[in-house]
Amino acid sequence: MRLRLRRLDTTALVYLALLAVLIIAAILVATTGRSLFSPGNIRDILTGMSVLGFVAIGQTLVILGASLDLSVPYVMSLASLVAAQTMNGSDAMVVPAVLLTLVVTAGIGLANGLIVTVLGVHGFVATLGVGLILKGYLDTNYQGTEGSVPWSFQLFGATGIGPVPISTIVMLALAALVAFILVRTAFGHHLFAVGGSSEVARLSGVRQRLPLIGAHIGSSVCAGLAGLLLASRLGVGSPTVGSQGSYDLLSIAAVVLGGTVLMGGRGSIWGTIGGVAIFAVLDNLMSVMQFNPFLKDVIRGLVIIIAVALYARRRVIARRIRFAANAPGPNIATGSAPAPAPAPAPAPAAAPAPATETGGRSQ
Repeated sequence: MRLRLRRLDTTALVYLALLAVLIIAAILVATTGRSLFSPGNIRDILTGMSVLGFVAIGQTLVILGASLDLSVPYVMSLASLVAAQTMNGSDAMVVPAVLLTLVVTAGIGLANGLIVTVLGVHGFVATLGVGLILKGYLDTNYQGTEGSVPWSFQLFGATGIGPVPISTIVMLALAALVAFILVRTAFGHHLFAVGGSSEVARLSGVRQRLPLIGAHIGSSVCAGLAGLLLASRLGVGSPTVGSQGSYDLLSIAAVVLGGTVLMGGRGSIWGTIGGVAIFAVLDNLMSVMQFNPFLKDVIRGLVIIIAVALYARRRVIARRIRFAANAPGPNIATGSAPAPAPAPAPAPAAAPAPATETGGRSQ
């Protein structure tokens, strides 16, 4: 059984963990006389997945490229303000506002990508600096909520098909699109190559800058979509809606929980969605059980540490098994010593040299 678990890829393990969390949560919720799988509760869980899912999809792109994006909460706040102020309660301005928001957020992502690739600044520092610039702009120019979102756009965050919110369907469709891009396009292959080893990618003829710039643009656009969803739910734009949710750290945590390697080059979008779902179920469970709000962060932190420790342990075991199969050493599975190598066969005796003749006589 343990050997079978080791053979599963990380994404499969994430969904096994999600299944275990669902079972435990269902039992605990049942003790309160409620059902975890009631339509209202399912809707709450899926609603909780939507915003974090958008941000985590974009964060997955930059982490696959061995970078980070800490500017996402401020991009979300700016996106909500741009959308709400442009719409200003008018149904006719919904489409122009959405397009303008996506263009602005793509520009921020382009700036992040250029700073990382052209100036050679690490993604952590580059996006932190850009995030602080955005924070200063928001704090200076906005003292509270601004703009107004018309009712037609508020339906994006308020309606659903049965218990499934429209926003969750859009988020899953985006995840499928990004997963296709990563697996089936040259951009995705190059991004994995750059994240795995930029030097090897360069020697292989991969243009290193374009995939990483594209990943940062994608991350900011995904954060912009999350900001649009928050504006739809609030009905206004807010300069603090992103930072209050700590979406930068939560998105990184969801990506890591989903099995993506923080150093880049390995991971998947669907693993990230599984990590987002685990966080959504845990948050719903703690709300139903009326846990102390500060205890939520403690539980999230423990879940992340345990998951990463298990992933690291699993990779170490996998390396040892491969080493044992290809080189002499103790058998990991049985603990027995290797069989001694057979002694080399003795070399055949040399044949006598033929006699030479000079003038018909043997010497």
